[in-house]
Amino acid sequence: MSETRTIRIEVLFPEVACLYGDLFNVKYLASSIKDSGLEAEVINTSLKDTPAFVSGDVDMVYMGPMPEYAQELALEVLMPLKERIAELIDAGKVFLFTGNAFEIFGEYIERDDGSRIDCLGIYEGHAVRRMMKRYNSLYLGKFGEMDIIGFKSQFSKTYDVPAENVLFKTVRECEPEDTARDEGVHIGNFIGTYLLGPFLIVCPNFTKYIMGLLGIDAPRLTYEEEAMYCYDERMKDFLDPTKDFH
Repeated sequence: MSETRTIRIEVLFPEVACLYGDLFNVKYLASSIKDSGLEAEVINTSLKDTPAFVSGDVDMVYMGPMPEYAQELALEVLMPLKERIAELIDAGKVFLFTGNAFEIFGEYIERDDGSRIDCLGIYEGHAVRRMMKRYNSLYLGKFGEMDIIGFKSQFSKTYDVPAENVLFKTVRECEPEDTARDEGVHIGNFIGTYLLGPFLIVCPNFTKYIMGLLGIDAPRLTYEEEAMYCYDERMKDFLDPTKDFH
């Protein structure tokens, strides 16, 4: 009798990277992995720990949105590890970062006063932070032929990401000047998006895509029928041209 495969997911800094309920992205993913007949091990790594991906064999690394001050705390831990992170991305490991978490993997973050926080430089592009101008919006976009929906609430936006590294093609957001802007970052299996929700519960088809990246041939979602029903009903709402996206 063959041993059941275990998929190991590392959650970085859950004590601070825990806004908007986004840790349920991992809870839902782990539950769906188990419903697909495999085992899931979730490793919670605090700011005081050495990340498991440094020496261990993890299948996926996740980090959620955090207060702006915590981005610099996360950078203190991750900056010495940027070569290891780049190595794992090249090897095809799955990285998923939601909310403002992925900003620290760009070139820099510009503060309100114009000063810059040097970041990891994993992807081309930078974030501009404006703490007196929170941006809230519903979101409708495309990932290939897949429809993507979600929610945004952020003090910063990312700019100058090369077209080939953009994650989603934007169909609609609340601000007219942003309707042509693309969303997120996608390099190999490195995925960063501002979408909240938790996003993997809101977009079950994309959750199956992530499970496919993890080598799951026949992914089965927890409460799949209910998740797809909610997704379809939201899609009808989001596709309504009279819908206010604020």
